[in-house]
Amino acid sequence: MSNILFDTDSYKVSMQEQYAPDVEYIQSYGGPRKGGESIFFGLQDILYSTFRENIYTNASLVRAKRIWEAHGEPFPMDAFQEASDICNVGLPLRIWSVDEGTVLQEGEPAYVVENVGGRDTRVFVPWAETSLLRVWYPSSVATTSWRIRSLIKSYLEKSGDVGGLAFKLHDFGSRGASSSESAAIGGMAHLATGAMGTDTGVALIRAMDSYSADLPGFSIPAAEHSTITSWGKDREVDAYRNMIKQFGKPGAIVAVVSDSYNIYTAVEEMWCKELKDEVIASGATIVIRPDSGDPLTVLPELVRIVAASYGYTVNDKGYKILNNIRFIWGDGINELTIGSILRQMVDMLGYSADNFAFGMGGALLQKVDRDTYGWAQKACAVSNGFEWRDVFKDPVTDPGKVSRKGNQRTENMKLRYDCGTMYNIDSFSKIQQRILSVT
Repeated sequence: MSNILFDTDSYKVSMQEQYAPDVEYIQSYGGPRKGGESIFFGLQDILYSTFRENIYTNASLVRAKRIWEAHGEPFPMDAFQEASDICNVGLPLRIWSVDEGTVLQEGEPAYVVENVGGRDTRVFVPWAETSLLRVWYPSSVATTSWRIRSLIKSYLEKSGDVGGLAFKLHDFGSRGASSSESAAIGGMAHLATGAMGTDTGVALIRAMDSYSADLPGFSIPAAEHSTITSWGKDREVDAYRNMIKQFGKPGAIVAVVSDSYNIYTAVEEMWCKELKDEVIASGATIVIRPDSGDPLTVLPELVRIVAASYGYTVNDKGYKILNNIRFIWGDGINELTIGSILRQMVDMLGYSADNFAFGMGGALLQKVDRDTYGWAQKACAVSNGFEWRDVFKDPVTDPGKVSRKGNQRTENMKLRYDCGTMYNIDSFSKIQQRILSVT
């Protein structure tokens, strides 16, 4: 849990006396400014983890004053003391938002925030921006996952069974995230799109804690290079045989990385000859993971080898489905490479998208930033306590940064937070349903 006394940009600490003297109330809105359509997700998690703290103890405020003033900023002690009379916990703010899982158009407000209590609390609107605007991260990850889900769905509708869509994009990103918290938030955002494949365990707990999710994601036994190479190159086939022995059973799915030495030898000589009878007898589906090389070169050759050995069926859409074997590609995966692989394997070679899954790591949880969709929070209206007037920015050097003016609360927004109390709490399943309805 962050400490809201310090979780703000330093310069915002000095803002209490910067506003025009007649400004009692400030309204700001946050949302994406570019990038086309995007998914809104993660505000409830931020409110739970950041805006429900008891920060008003004398010891806490005295410490904050000492640290901020030593840091060079005039701590607004009077504002916090006033806030403590309004709120038992959290900040004296009201926050509204559209439903999480909503598809936003660029420039559309996702949330609106106002201070409660008048002039003495106006500093808390900018103070809270730092934390609130971090909703850009789960929203951006959810958008990436949603876009790729839509791409894969189109290929499954064309060539296979859409029922398997939830497990086609697997989250491999935990180790590449900047922190455990980032992995949890980003991994949760991936699951919010209806994806059910993840190796980011902390995302499960985050979704349960912040959104009362049932167990939202699943994984399967899978080998990594250390377990395969521990057997030594001369016993590579025994490493694969052990995976069948330990985890292979009727209906099971077992993933085995197979490129530790020579992927072509591993598939043609081991999986398709020496181990073939054992694979079939186990009743399991073996998911081979080629983890290196150019997928547009490697994957077609491996599929050809497997098809020649295990055979395939042709579904009612006219596409080939391999017997006993599937493939997952988990190296260099992003929306572009997934599209390239599916175009080649489905459109050009006639294999159903059912045969393929993708493991996405850094490109899912890390290759986004606040500028990806241009997330920003801007003041749009101020009030003297009797009437509101418009405020906005309109920089002559950058028309793309023109902000909205006037009250930005819409009929689609619901109150989510009021002085430490949460309202209209959403469930993970409802958010998933909203996203799935537009996928």
